[in-house]
Amino acid sequence: MAEIEQPQDVAPKKKSKLPVLIGLLLALLLGGGGFYATWSGLILPGSETSEGAEPSPLPDIGFVPVESVIVSIGPSALGKHLRFTSQLEVAGGHLDEVTTLLPRIVDVMNGYLRAIDPAEFEEQAALVRMRAQLLRRIQIVTGDGRVRDLLVTEFVLN
Repeated sequence: MAEIEQPQDVAPKKKSKLPVLIGLLLALLLGGGGFYATWSGLILPGSETSEGAEPSPLPDIGFVPVESVIVSIGPSALGKHLRFTSQLEVAGGHLDEVTTLLPRIVDVMNGYLRAIDPAEFEEQAALVRMRAQLLRRIQIVTGDGRVRDLLVTEFVLN
């Protein structure tokens, strides 16, 4: 059999780097244009604040401290206790009314915290759920529009 001879002088064809350079140049141009458009406020305009602008006034609120509540956890809690301290965010004109109702508020808090299943304290969202439940119960006791929020200042499980 006769072998076909290939010429040895021919060098392999080099690939052109022109498409890579064009792609890199376009990426730089588009990146720079996007940065400028965002920085100058053409895209996603930020809130412009003037130096002489007055801040908006705070709402008319007050805070009523609630005495610490200490409850035993679970029916067979051997030395396990919860110490819960909070403050109530109250609409400005109702501070005296809510302060008068503090014994009822503490009673509602004691009843709810005592009834919680001990396993619920291990859940990640337990504090958020308890806070929402307590706030709703406190708002029922005090009436609508008086208590705006319940701020938990201490939550200690022993």
